[in-house]
Amino acid sequence: MPIQHAVLALLTGEPSHGYQLKAEFERAIGPQWGELNIGHLYQVLERLSRDGYVISERHEQVDRPDRRIYSITESGNAELAAWLTEPALRSGYRDELFFKLVAASRAGESVLLAFVHAQRAHLMTELKNLTQLRSEAADPCVRLLLQSARLHVEADLRTLEAAQQEAIQLVGLPTRVSSDAAVAEGHPMHAPEIA
Repeated sequence: MPIQHAVLALLTGEPSHGYQLKAEFERAIGPQWGELNIGHLYQVLERLSRDGYVISERHEQVDRPDRRIYSITESGNAELAAWLTEPALRSGYRDELFFKLVAASRAGESVLLAFVHAQRAHLMTELKNLTQLRSEAADPCVRLLLQSARLHVEADLRTLEAAQQEAIQLVGLPTRVSSDAAVAEGHPMHAPEIA
C-alpha cells in the first residue's frame, strides 16, 4: 500500500503532527495493518515535503521537544486526486498458500490432504475472528477492510476445496522435466549438442 497517499489523505482533514498521523492511520486502517512505525512515517513525511506535497511548521512546546505540524499543499491534493483516479493494481499472485499446495502435492496425496485439513482449520478460526472484529468495529472503513479480509479468507477456503477435489490429479503432476523430455519438447535449455 502506498503509505504516502494514505498520509496525504489523512492530511486533507486538518494539519497534524507525526504521532497524531500515526494514531489516525492505525484507527482508520484498523487491526489488519498493525502498528505504523513512527520512524518510517517520518521518512514518508520528509519525502512528501521534498516532493512539495506537504509543508511543515515548527511549533514550540514548553516541556517537550518542538513539534512539526504538517499540512497538505495544492500539489499534494492534486497528487492524491490523480492517485485516486488510477485503478488499484495487484502486484502479482505470489501466494504462500499456493506455494504450499504445490509443495504438498509433490510430497504425496496424504501430505496434501493433511495440509488442506490443517489450513482449513486455521482459516475457519481466522474467519471467526474476522467476523467478531467486524461486529465490534465502529468505523465503517475498518468494517469494510475486515469484510475484504473475510472475502480473501473465503476465497482461500474455496481454493483448498478445489485442491482436495483435484488431489489425485495434483499429486500425479510430474515433479521435474527430465532432460530427455525437454529435448523432445524442444526446450532451449536442453537443446541437442551439434557435433
